[in-house]
Amino acid sequence: MDLLNTLVEKGLRRELPTRGEALAVLATSDDELLDVVAAAGKVRRQWFGRRVKLNYLVNLKSGLCPEDCSYCSQRLGSEAGILKYTWLKPDEASRAAAAGVAGGAKRVCLVASGRGPTDRDVERVGRTIEAIKEGNEGVEVCACLGLLSDGQAERLREAGADAYNHNLNTSEGTYGKITSTHTYADRVDTVRKAHSAGLSACSGLIAGMGESDEDLVDVVYALRELDSDSVPVNFLIPFEGTPLAKEWNLTPQRCLRILAMVRFVCPDVEVRIAGGREVHLRSMQPLALHIANSIFLGDYLTSEGQAGQTDLDMIADAGFEVEGAGTTTLPRHRADALAAAGGGCGTAASGCGPADATADGAATGGCGGHAGAGGGCGPCGGHTAPEAPAPKEARTDLVAVRRRGAGTDLAPNA
Repeated sequence: MDLLNTLVEKGLRRELPTRGEALAVLATSDDELLDVVAAAGKVRRQWFGRRVKLNYLVNLKSGLCPEDCSYCSQRLGSEAGILKYTWLKPDEASRAAAAGVAGGAKRVCLVASGRGPTDRDVERVGRTIEAIKEGNEGVEVCACLGLLSDGQAERLREAGADAYNHNLNTSEGTYGKITSTHTYADRVDTVRKAHSAGLSACSGLIAGMGESDEDLVDVVYALRELDSDSVPVNFLIPFEGTPLAKEWNLTPQRCLRILAMVRFVCPDVEVRIAGGREVHLRSMQPLALHIANSIFLGDYLTSEGQAGQTDLDMIADAGFEVEGAGTTTLPRHRADALAAAGGGCGTAASGCGPADATADGAATGGCGGHAGAGGGCGPCGGHTAPEAPAPKEARTDLVAVRRRGAGTDLAPNA
């Protein structure tokens, strides 16, 4: 297909596709699916080889959130039967993190429910980061604590945090339909605060909330403009007891097309398959590894993932390898830019994928395109994609509420 050849060429140059091209990826047929995966795979291998980065979630504080995000099982008024507990102590969080690191995780993601941290919370998380790094040499730590106030990102950076996660989740145009207690602009502001503090910015989306193809393209273009180093792609887990419990809009094929579109728009960033992959990709998860270069190991915040060993077997069986602690995740041009900004992860000079992966690094902008030809972030093109095919019958039996790991007496799934 001419479209896919064009997208591969642009991806290898880090050039932004047109909106029409991005929409066309989402509109491809199932007959073209393997061609789409193969094309996205060429771009993935250029920047990340055959490495898969493993990440592990530690839920520091679960439930009891005052925000009303419609997708979230921890939201205000949620009736989902999830675990609810207040802050884990630093030693408890460190033990939970160690289980993930033992399973091969390179990054530990510390998450706490709530609108945003108080200064006391930031101090508490700082002590937890110190405890984790003392017990797990070389591990990256990403904090995800909600909306940040002025100065908090800097204090997290000083405490040893390498990255900060705050997802945009959906497009600006539809955000108000999903959440009313804060705004899309609030989320953008927090990502920018993290960037300004020298933290590696991690920001992604949730697919399957009833959004249009245009919404998906809008949010991914916004993520490119924010220059996120890592883009987690979540697939909605429709928890009973939440407003989106009946939203089953995804098929495995649609999930693969979404991941491919993200890869083409943000070719040189860490694209992470996040929550919902087991529910929606199911037996096609190995194909997604040809597009994404990062996954979460084991369980999620409030839902169970597949067994950690199953993840490791899947990676090996698909012909990929787990990324080692001494390997830099990001391509050299992005790692160097992060180091120059004071960032602490992905800054080594080794492990940047193929030797010629950054040959044109000085000529074009990174994901976010701040320099050179083809680096513009503004939307272009204007083609409208046809509606996606109707989803097949939902597998609601695949949603499993987490009952193990941090906050329980049961061993974590890693």
